[in-house]
Amino acid sequence: MNPTTLSMLSREPHVITAGTALLGEALDQQAVARTDVDWRPPVPGTAAALAAALADPRRERANATAVGRMVSARPRLVGVRPAREVLGLEPGTFLHAGPPISWERASGPMRGALIGAMLFEGLASSPEDAEERLAAGSGITLDSCHHHRTVGPMAGVVSPSMWMLEVADAEHGGAAYCSLNEGLGKVLRYGAYGPEVVERLRWMGDVLGPALQAALALSGPLDLRALIAQALQMGDELHNRNRAATSLMVRELAPAVVEAAPGHAAEVLRFINGNDHFFLNAGMAAAKVSADAARDVPGSSLVVAMARNGTDFGIQVSGLGDRWFTGPAEVPDGLYLGAYGPGDANPDIGDSTITETTGLGGFAMAAAPAIVRFVGGDVADAVAATTSMYEITLAEHPAYQIPGLGFRGTPVGIDVTLVARTGTLPVVNTGIAGRVAGTGQVGAGLVSPPMEAFTAALAALTDA
Repeated sequence: MNPTTLSMLSREPHVITAGTALLGEALDQQAVARTDVDWRPPVPGTAAALAAALADPRRERANATAVGRMVSARPRLVGVRPAREVLGLEPGTFLHAGPPISWERASGPMRGALIGAMLFEGLASSPEDAEERLAAGSGITLDSCHHHRTVGPMAGVVSPSMWMLEVADAEHGGAAYCSLNEGLGKVLRYGAYGPEVVERLRWMGDVLGPALQAALALSGPLDLRALIAQALQMGDELHNRNRAATSLMVRELAPAVVEAAPGHAAEVLRFINGNDHFFLNAGMAAAKVSADAARDVPGSSLVVAMARNGTDFGIQVSGLGDRWFTGPAEVPDGLYLGAYGPGDANPDIGDSTITETTGLGGFAMAAAPAIVRFVGGDVADAVAATTSMYEITLAEHPAYQIPGLGFRGTPVGIDVTLVARTGTLPVVNTGIAGRVAGTGQVGAGLVSPPMEAFTAALAALTDA
């Protein structure tokens, strides 16, 4: 008998257990000391690609560089301007949420939002006329918001006359854009296009946008990083709960709005105050500019975009350029408004998953226990959702901290290799749009991305 075996037999055993809990429970009943390892096999079919990606000598340094840029970004709201100015959109050009999609494959809420945008821009005389023109495609260009440094909630449709929030990164020099938030219910982003929707958009272009533009010119840039960090301390997660962030934003801007736009100050502040989600769009642009800072690092497996168009769920990866890796969007599991139910729901839609991409939203639900009243579940579920995300991320955000977890930084920097290695998918909380064009919002809940988007990106990394 060799010395190692003799040494093992001369002391009490200590067992390492993994996988099925039955063995561990049997050892516990016998008072055997053990260490449990939460081991799971990788996603089936990914072993070879996973081994190749993990063996890439660039990966560790590349990921450190990419996630370092993401968490060090300093987004600031610097302006509000029409899309035709900041994005150079021509008449007939419409941006939308998620990966690129054609009219033929567009979902109900995407079609409804495009119809509404056509009416808003004066390119159609009726919803039927708009639908015919969009189907024909003549003089119409559709493209992904992400291709233009832009993000849009839900359908995410942006047209030339819409006013955009302009967010600049004071650390890395990038910029990102998002439209103004319309509120909840029957709004364009949920696919509604009735007269009240178009009238509201026109008021936003004639009054709200110019008033905010004048106020920012007077007050100077708004530090969104600091505001988001404070809102997390006050119970927001910055995707489906933005009540604290909106209140903080109003407090910062109100004096300048009163001074710069006295004739419209009351109606502007009343509109913002009546819309708890007004900050969402600024937060999305802040997340977009932070994620874009991490792009194009060769060898990096960091996810820099997650987005849905109501048909496909797509991701982009730092080391793989602008390529989209997609799978079918799923219907969220959640709570429904009024008489609506799962049969009324459209599959997941929107660019707002840029918040989860940068450590907010579903990744920060432990900071927002009240969110469960909006998306379902209980407080323990919210905490479990956040803690599980540390398994698939590369860092903890130095500024975005969760009081209930001892001020631990939010999990940030999704790594496709960790997703494949653990089989754990990102947690996303989201609004739910009605599947029929013109319906509007029908609920809110949780949804998981398709695993095939991550495994396809992992396979591509081995060729990069």
